[in-house]
Amino acid sequence: MLTIDRVSRRFGGVYANQDVTLEVAEGELRGIIGPNGAGKSTLFNLIAGHARPDSGAIRLKGRRIDRLPAHVRARLGIGIVFQGARTFAGMSLLENVMVGAHSRTRAGLVAAAVRPPSQRREERRIKSTAEECLERVGLLEWASRPADGLPLGQQRRLQVARALAGEPRLLLLDEPASGLRARERQDLAQLIRDLARSGVTVLLVEHDVGMVTSLSERITVLDLGRVIADGTPAEVTSDPAVVKAYLGTGADHAAHR
Repeated sequence: MLTIDRVSRRFGGVYANQDVTLEVAEGELRGIIGPNGAGKSTLFNLIAGHARPDSGAIRLKGRRIDRLPAHVRARLGIGIVFQGARTFAGMSLLENVMVGAHSRTRAGLVAAAVRPPSQRREERRIKSTAEECLERVGLLEWASRPADGLPLGQQRRLQVARALAGEPRLLLLDEPASGLRARERQDLAQLIRDLARSGVTVLLVEHDVGMVTSLSERITVLDLGRVIADGTPAEVTSDPAVVKAYLGTGADHAAHR
């Protein structure tokens, strides 16, 4: 599904990513971990098109995408849920999710103003898709409520629903469990597991190592912008370089495992 070949990105004289190489299989749930400043969010921005690499190549299903704008990548099937909870104020949950389908729409400004039959049909289709996405994340009964003031756990689910409305083949989740309580984390983990089982390829950045190891088939570890380990959860959590750079030793390592 995704091939990243020796990708580097600098900010000034500092590398956020340096010669990053990895491959993600179709339908895989891949974890990305590493200490703060390791380059995880930058890598996601390079994949989604919110930043461009200084060197290297990124391919989706064999097609090179690293010079394409973000909206074109979204149309090709890349969805992203950002670290911070972002909702559109003054809009309902349903309207928030409908926005996520914009990359799949065909009607332009004139059609939206004139509202021919084709535009009305497309609007009904988008609404139906949004309702299905809300149902997948367990928020359909909240569809008409304003998104303002949603509890954080529901905000995370709303973001996932909005990303799903774009019909992604590859879904990037950037610290989706940040700030959630234990029960909310469990519910979110089950949602991510269900999405992967439905065939969506998922890349998960998360500081909760226990959550990542329980969900992921493989884990890639970044440190100072470089890949320092890649393998199964058992291989990665026992790798001396990972323990030294991120997991710590002794009691700290046991707590992470």
